[in-house]
This record gives sequence, C-alpha cells and structure tokens, in this order.
Amino acid sequence: MTHQNDPGLIRKLLFDPGIWAVVGLSANRERDAWRVSRWLMHEHGKVIIPIHPSAETVHGQKGYPRLSDLPDGTDLKVVECFVNSALVGAVVDEAITNKERLDIDAIWMQKGVVDQAAAQRARKAGIGVVMDTCPRIEFPKVAPGG
Repeated sequence: MTHQNDPGLIRKLLFDPGIWAVVGLSANRERDAWRVSRWLMHEHGKVIIPIHPSAETVHGQKGYPRLSDLPDGTDLKVVECFVNSALVGAVVDEAITNKERLDIDAIWMQKGVVDQAAAQRARKAGIGVVMDTCPRIEFPKVAPGG
C-alpha cells in the first residue's frame, strides 16, 4: 500500500502547539534540520528537542542521543526525521517502542525520506505518518488563506 499524506493530519500537526523531537538535528547551521527546526521554533512557537548521537544543545534546547533517552511523559506531538531513508525505519521502530511512554502522535519523514514499510508499521501502531515532505512546504498549503 502506497502512503498518501493526509492534509488534515498535516494541518493538525502544524497548528498544534505540541513538542517536536527532531531526529538528526545538530548544531550544524548548514543542515536543513537546523534551518527547519529554527523556523518551527521562531515562526511557529514549537518546542524542539534535538535528537542526535552527539546530544548537542541546539537553539538553546538540550539534545538527547536517541528517542529512548527522553524522560518519561515527554508528550511528543511529532518525531520529525532528518535521516536518510535507509535509517528511518530504525527511528520509526524506536518511536513505536516508546509511543506510550512518550505519548507520540506522529512521525514526519522529511522531504526525500521514504520508507513505505516503516510508515505502515507506524500506522498499525496508531501513530500518524507524514512522508516525503517538509513542514515549510506544507504550511502555505494548510494555512488560512494559503
């Protein structure tokens, strides 16, 4: 089954004030993860949690090496994946494993990140999925007057 993004889910995720864990976010300002997460924070008031093996503080937010390292009850709205398609399945599986503990609502696979099987696993676990697109691309489509 080929995944189709749901505009209603995209709208809900972009306009909900919930926390976004950004997997692959480091302090490297040249990376899309840095620019998009900054946009989410400064333009949309999102709380961002950097997830990267180096566990760097980014945008003033404490980083963690993995989703599994986040404190219980973190209440994640979105796990945004800035990793390549070959690696995203492992991130999705970690999100599924921690779904209840972190109250994860959705996985967002960034533009160019596609894994149909991982998307299906997430949906089966009750996690919403947005795949192969960027919040900055989607926002004008769902914004009032967009």
